[in-house]
Amino acid sequence: MKTHKQWSYAPYKPVFFDDESIYICRIAPGRNYIHFEWLTEGESTDIYFRKRDTVDFEKAGSTDKGCFDIKNLEDATDYEFYVQSGEKKSRIRLARTGEAVGTVVNYLHPDDEVYSFSGRYLCSPSMVKFENGVLLVSMDLYAGAHPQNLTLIFRSDDNGETWHYVSELFPCFWGKLFIHKNELYMLSCSTEYGDLLIGKSTDMGKTFSEPVVLMRGSNGKNGDTGVHKNPQPVVYHRGRIWNTLEWGSWGQHYHAPMVMSAPENSDLMEADSWSFSYPVKYNPEWEGLPKGRSTGNIEGCLVELDDGFYNIMRYDMGAMEKPNNYGKVVAYRVDTDNPENSLTYSHCIDFPANHSKFQMKYDSISGKFYSVATRILNSENAHSRNLLSLMISEDCKNWEVHSDLLDYRNEDPKLIGFQYVDFMFDGDDIIYACRTAINNAHSFHDSNYTTFHRIKNFRK
Repeated sequence: MKTHKQWSYAPYKPVFFDDESIYICRIAPGRNYIHFEWLTEGESTDIYFRKRDTVDFEKAGSTDKGCFDIKNLEDATDYEFYVQSGEKKSRIRLARTGEAVGTVVNYLHPDDEVYSFSGRYLCSPSMVKFENGVLLVSMDLYAGAHPQNLTLIFRSDDNGETWHYVSELFPCFWGKLFIHKNELYMLSCSTEYGDLLIGKSTDMGKTFSEPVVLMRGSNGKNGDTGVHKNPQPVVYHRGRIWNTLEWGSWGQHYHAPMVMSAPENSDLMEADSWSFSYPVKYNPEWEGLPKGRSTGNIEGCLVELDDGFYNIMRYDMGAMEKPNNYGKVVAYRVDTDNPENSLTYSHCIDFPANHSKFQMKYDSISGKFYSVATRILNSENAHSRNLLSLMISEDCKNWEVHSDLLDYRNEDPKLIGFQYVDFMFDGDDIIYACRTAINNAHSFHDSNYTTFHRIKNFRK
C-alpha cells in the first residue's frame, strides 16, 4: 500500500469501505429514464434494474460505452440498478425518476450510501469556465454527523448541455474552483471548520497537487471554532487577489467575518503569500441594525463600489421579531491598505435573500449589479428556499427583482430548495450552478441535485 501525495482521486475509496470493482460516477435521472455513467469503458457491460424494494432485477441491456439510459420507467418512482462485466460489479445504486430543473450535472438519492463516508447530500456548487469554453462544476458531500470531506468535479465541453465525471478531491469541503493566470486552483476546507487548503491543477481538474495548508482549523464536530467558508468568487482589487471566510462555529453561536488576500503575482501555493484580516464578531449595537437576537454573518461576497471595497454578508435574522425577521444583509468595509486589519461594519442593505448564500456581481457592459439568489417573500416563510430570482441594482444598495427564475411557491417549502448559486456572465447570458432539492429530496436543505442553468440575454 503506497501513500498518495496528490489531492485528487478517480475515485477516492476509503480502506475497508464497501468496495466495488466498477464505479458508477454520475447519475442524471429524468421523468421516465435514468441516465448513468461508470469509469470502465471498452468492456461489454450488462445493466440490471428493479423498482425499489421489489425482489428480482431484470436486465435492461448491454453496452461497452461506459454509459446507459434505462428507459420507459414510471415517473416519480424509486429504482435500484447496477452494472456487471464478468466478475466485476458495481454497487447497487438508487435514483428517483422525475422532471428536474435546468440540466442535471449530478444526482444523489438521499438513501444512497455510496458516499456515506463523507455525506449523503450534494452541496456547495462551484463553477469555472476556461478560455477554450470548457466548464467545470464541483460539489461536496455533506450530512449532519458525517465527516463531510469529499468533493466531486464534473466537466462540460458543450456549453453545459452535457456533463461528465472528472475527478474527486479528498479531503475537500466548501470548495471554490477558480482560474488564476490560466491555472486552475481549488480553495477549500478539509472538512467543516477544518483546515483552509489550496491546491492547483495543470490538467483542467483531472489531477491536483498536494494541497497546502493556509490556516489551521478544527474538526468542527464538537462545537469547536474553526474556518467557515463557502464558494464565493475570488476578486482582484488593487493588485491583490481576495476571498472571504469566517472564524467560528454554530456550536459557539458566532461566525466572525474575515478576508484573505495575496499579491496577484505571488505564488498562491506558498502559504506565506497570503494575509488574513483579524476576525471581527458581530455586534447587535452597531448603528442601523434591526433589533433582536442574531448569530451574525456568514458567506460574504466581495464587491468593489465607488466609495470602497466591501464584504456583503448573509445575515441571520430568523430569531428577530416578525415581521422584521428577513430582508437585510450587512456590509463590512475592507481595509485594502492594511489587509490584516479587521473588517469594519459599514451599513445594512435591504435585500430579500438574506437567509441563504448569495453573490453580487458587477456587469461592466450594463453598468449594473446582478444577483441570482433565493428570495424570501414574507416573515412567515423566512427560511424558505423555493423561489430563485434574478435581481438587479444600480448601486449595490437598492435592489429590485428583474425576474423569477425558479418559482415553486405552490410546492411544499420543506421539500423544495434552489440555493447556493454560483453564477457568472457568459457573453449575453448568465450561467449558474445550483444546489437543488426537488423530487422527494430529504428536505429543502438536504439537496439531491446539482443543476446547471442558462439565462439567455439577461440584460434584456
